[in-house]
Amino acid sequence: IGLGLVGFGIFFILFGVLLYLDSVLLAFGNILFLSGLVFIIGFRRTFNFFFQRPKLKGTSFFLGGVLIILMRWPLLGMLLETYGFITLFRSMF
Repeated sequence: IGLGLVGFGIFFILFGVLLYLDSVLLAFGNILFLSGLVFIIGFRRTFNFFFQRPKLKGTSFFLGGVLIILMRWPLLGMLLETYGFITLFRSMF
């Protein structure tokens, strides 16, 4: 279930970007992606990952971007989300 939700979330995000930043598709993709992440690794581990002290800056930008997209400002939201995503997963790149 978790991998399916993450996969559909990524699909909707990419489809939303292809349709010139459609805010509804982007918001739906973000919600699916985050809920899939919770299903894969669990609520507590997801919470601990996002709210570690060194990752608070990336978390705030990522979740702020999700909020901005939900408020129908997709370009600014995607820019904030991208910066937050790169900051969160910097150790993997």
